[in-house]
Amino acid sequence: MSTKYHEKINNIRGKISLLLETITTADEFSLEAFKSSNAAKFKEVENMLDKIGLKGDDIDNEIIKTFALFGPEAKELRSLVAYLKMTNEIVRTGEGVKKYAQRMSEHTTSGCNLEPFKPSILLLHKSSVNALKYILECFNKKEECNYEDTYRKVLVEESMNDDLFAVLEKEILHKIIDEKELSIDYVKILGSLRKLERSCDRSVNIANLMMYAEQGGEIKLFN
Repeated sequence: MSTKYHEKINNIRGKISLLLETITTADEFSLEAFKSSNAAKFKEVENMLDKIGLKGDDIDNEIIKTFALFGPEAKELRSLVAYLKMTNEIVRTGEGVKKYAQRMSEHTTSGCNLEPFKPSILLLHKSSVNALKYILECFNKKEECNYEDTYRKVLVEESMNDDLFAVLEKEILHKIIDEKELSIDYVKILGSLRKLERSCDRSVNIANLMMYAEQGGEIKLFN
């Protein structure tokens, strides 16, 4: 492929990297906001992820232009297909982080007592942040990254995340039974926490797509 093609690919990778970095940082900010019940910090997360869908559309447009201009084949084609799917997963992750910040800001000032769940929520959130960090590090070190190792690390975080969410779900369901007057609020909290669980699922998808882009094989994505 020509030098112009590689310039295009580097531009696309740079934009994906920036998007990943923004979402990872926002997820960390959201974790800190929950630790301190800081509404201003939650709002900062929302601002960081403003118009994230448009940024994803911009990357998709660049990818489609590259298809049209260069007609890539073999590995180049595989990489572009992976990047196109990856952008969708990254944007949906970011949208999940934004919604989590919006909702948790409200939950921390509601009548629900989140203190009994706080240690588990923090661990749940840390696993979603860790998974994103593994992906970002690997994506930025394309030549050095061990893609299979990164995929395994993300899978470990996702498995831990699933276990933590299952525990929280059980505990919150007990609260719904015990505090019927707040049942709707607790159901909403559970829905917000599911955003963290889905974030880890999407991180597995992204790690799988990164591995596919470099090594080929089969794409396996969570729904």
